[in-house]
Amino acid sequence: MHFFFPFFVAFLLSFCATTTQAEPSQGRFFIMGNGVMQLKNHRNNREAKVSLLNVDGSLNEADFNTVDWIFGYPTREKGEHISPRLLFMLDYFAERLAPGTTIHIESAYRSPEYNEKIRSTGNNAARTSTHMDGIALDFWLEGVDGKKLWETIKAHNCGGIGHYGDKTVHFDAGRPRFWEAATSGTRSPEPDENRHLYLSTDYDRYAPAEKVRLALSSLSSFEFGVRPTIEVHRSGSRQQSLVALDLDQANGSSCVWLGSRKVSRFLTTTLPPDIGSGRYQLKLSFCNRPFARMPEEAFSNPIEIRRDVPPKN
Repeated sequence: MHFFFPFFVAFLLSFCATTTQAEPSQGRFFIMGNGVMQLKNHRNNREAKVSLLNVDGSLNEADFNTVDWIFGYPTREKGEHISPRLLFMLDYFAERLAPGTTIHIESAYRSPEYNEKIRSTGNNAARTSTHMDGIALDFWLEGVDGKKLWETIKAHNCGGIGHYGDKTVHFDAGRPRFWEAATSGTRSPEPDENRHLYLSTDYDRYAPAEKVRLALSSLSSFEFGVRPTIEVHRSGSRQQSLVALDLDQANGSSCVWLGSRKVSRFLTTTLPPDIGSGRYQLKLSFCNRPFARMPEEAFSNPIEIRRDVPPKN
């Protein structure tokens, strides 16, 4: 009995410590690597190793600036970086398929003018290409078959993934979809009239009372407006709104005019301080639509509300 008692006490203390331990903090995105990458852009011969996270889990602003430089992205003009969601997903898949190797970039950011130029020469470039929104790249990994890379990302249904037959794939943080060369549809009129627009949030995880930035991508026209309130729905439940949030840009207007790509990517609101933990989607409604076939509304990617998310920056 004297021998058993110390072991019983040790077990009890260990059990209590385990059951009362706080749930570990989660990153800002559902799919993300550790943020350490070696990137090389073969279009401009820019290359660097970056570490996208600070010790506290916030974003490393200096290294995001380096990524923008590699991608040829005009940070000051745009007022934002290349999509963090895209970069962390890219790192996640690179870590699993080719850990420690360079991520080779064949196409990164494209200005609307450059995108139209390559379209005019017959290349695979969609009129509403996500490259123009700073949320896409074409890349390859040394020693990894392009079809395997495509299938691996496709299985996660986490963005747009295309394969044209060689070692390179297109990957973007836009609407989840997939295609191969025969089904790419880059010359199809289907995306016209804003029919394939996509609404995304700047992060996947938020704390209550945090600011959320919403951005629209894959737009063929910016000549329309958005309603001044944003509805919050439980993820997957689109019928009943839980609460309506005010759009910061409303300024008393019943229809907030966009008019440009930059404005369409900076729509902000604040989450309620008493919102419960769980997964939600945000609904944005449109007004003064220029096309009859343009959607009347859009739901964002799912977001998760937690109280233990790392700081934003």
